[in-house]
Amino acid sequence: MHVSSLKKGTQVGLKTTWTLGKVIFPITLLVAILQHTPILKWVINRIEPLMSVLGLSGDAAIPLVIGNFLNLYAAIGAILSLDLTVKEVFIIAVMLSFSHNLLIESTVAAKVGIKIWIIVLVRLGLAIVSALVIRFVWAGGGELAQYGMVPSQTADPNGWGEILLMGIQKASLGILQLALIVIPLMIALQFLKDKGWLAAFSKWMSPFTRALGMNANTSTTLAAGLLIGLAYGAGVMIEAVKEDGVSRKDVTIAFIFLVACHAVVEDTLIFIPLGIPVLPLLIIRLVTAIVLTITVAFIWNRVDTVKERKRLNYES
Repeated sequence: MHVSSLKKGTQVGLKTTWTLGKVIFPITLLVAILQHTPILKWVINRIEPLMSVLGLSGDAAIPLVIGNFLNLYAAIGAILSLDLTVKEVFIIAVMLSFSHNLLIESTVAAKVGIKIWIIVLVRLGLAIVSALVIRFVWAGGGELAQYGMVPSQTADPNGWGEILLMGIQKASLGILQLALIVIPLMIALQFLKDKGWLAAFSKWMSPFTRALGMNANTSTTLAAGLLIGLAYGAGVMIEAVKEDGVSRKDVTIAFIFLVACHAVVEDTLIFIPLGIPVLPLLIIRLVTAIVLTITVAFIWNRVDTVKERKRLNYES
């Protein structure tokens, strides 16, 4: 690998890690502390009445709240401690595939220039609509779910000192994990740019990005989020927006696609231990993302066309 590519990629990686770390560290620390306060329990109690509407028992509020405050792994740990039917677990899995790690991923999205309320509204909306559709369309899944693996339970911290220490450890590990992913990615990305391979990749992806209503230069942003997720992929996305000149419109449309379908490999495979059909889960995410993105892009383009016509008529 060329020395200049290594140097520049490392510099960009460190800068991106710092930018995202300033978001991830405090939020992770805050949520880790909130886990040991009455606040999460209060939130769970507030949304329990909604569970029956979505075809779920009251206990399902626990993994849904934990998954949205934390991540999919924490939510799966909560699911494994509950007696739920296959249908309930599938509904929870689909909902969480659309809406998880909401605080961090939505705040990180804001770093790319997307309004937080758009991300939250789309993700929660998709989660609720998908749950209602599954509830009324799928008649099966009434048997109890058989879980394949049960993670080891860790001892609860004793006192606020241990809670704070645990929170700092979690947040620090989150930043370390971020750096271990982002820095090598930035180095590889810089190498691909210097070799001209990234331009070739964008050209190869251009039919797909254009079909979704975006320009070809959005392909790097789209691929990063699709493969490694919103939080970790945001580093690549931020750099792509800066260097590839991705417009605000295109990056917004790309994120609408990615909030419905990101980290498709990891986020699909980690549900396997729950004993649910994961292929339908993947298909639901992909189809939803494609239909939603094409619809938004179509409406946006129509609005832009109408505005342009009015402007031309006004000038003439």
